[in-house]
Amino acid sequence: MSEPQQETKPVAAEQPKELPKFEKSIADKIEKKFGGKAAIEFVKPTRIRVKVAKEDVLDVAKFIRDELHFDHAESVTGVDYPSDKEIEVVYHLGSYTDPELSKQILALATRAPREENPNPGNDSTRLPSLRDIFYSVEFHERECFEMLGVYFEGHPDNRRLLLPEDWADLPPLRKDFKIKGR
Repeated sequence: MSEPQQETKPVAAEQPKELPKFEKSIADKIEKKFGGKAAIEFVKPTRIRVKVAKEDVLDVAKFIRDELHFDHAESVTGVDYPSDKEIEVVYHLGSYTDPELSKQILALATRAPREENPNPGNDSTRLPSLRDIFYSVEFHERECFEMLGVYFEGHPDNRRLLLPEDWADLPPLRKDFKIKGR
């Protein structure tokens, strides 16, 4: 005996959601200024993510500060992508001075080639420092240097922040880092 076939109901096509106007206007200004050099990865209420090549990150960051009025980095984080042989650094930018931007976070992301043996003396993973654009990145970039092995060119103090100065192992937030003795 065959089972009765269930009636299938057509699924309504998902309606595209309208992008938030304020955030879209910010993203549009970045796209207009930089075209294909800045990829808007998403626009959501209070959030925008922009991805740029490391060669363009300084110009885009200056524009974001000077023209869009994001005046500080709230945090900086890094992500290790060993399969892509890259490390991504993301600057989460905000504004203290512009009330319209008080709840906005603009994530500015860039990637650098992932070197296997990070060391500032050799071909380590390198990115330009945003320290002269956003002073608040000073300690965040030092932490990314130490924990992921990203050397920030132009940073005034690429010293270790948390690990011992004589740390000789891989940076501990790299995915291939192994704790000794475990």
